[in-house]
Amino acid sequence: MNIRPYEERDFEQIQALNEAEGWHQLVRQDELTRKAWRQSNVAYVVESDTGQVVAYVRGLTDTTVSLYVCELLIAASHRRLGIGERLLSHVHALYPETRLEMLASASSHTYYEKLNFRPFYGFRKTIHE
Repeated sequence: MNIRPYEERDFEQIQALNEAEGWHQLVRQDELTRKAWRQSNVAYVVESDTGQVVAYVRGLTDTTVSLYVCELLIAASHRRLGIGERLLSHVHALYPETRLEMLASASSHTYYEKLNFRPFYGFRKTIHE
């Protein structure tokens, strides 16, 4: 397994992972999702030995205070192998002074707590709400 920076050629495989996970909004908004990847300053994939993208992380950072993970996704076939932890450690090591922040689903909170993340309270709203 190899962690490397995102390249445009990875996008279709990323969208396939999103589809398999049920993240349909990212798939439906294909051009916006592609633009988000282009504009993110934290964008890494995990490539298997066969060249398949099996995981990714996309985020934003100011490089000094905050590192925000927008999406972290591991293919179902590659979970429980430590890939998520490796990806998070990789990007945090690039900006070691930052605090690492992310949103998590109700079903994934135990995973992040195991990695010593602590919950915090937040809000979310789209312009259409």
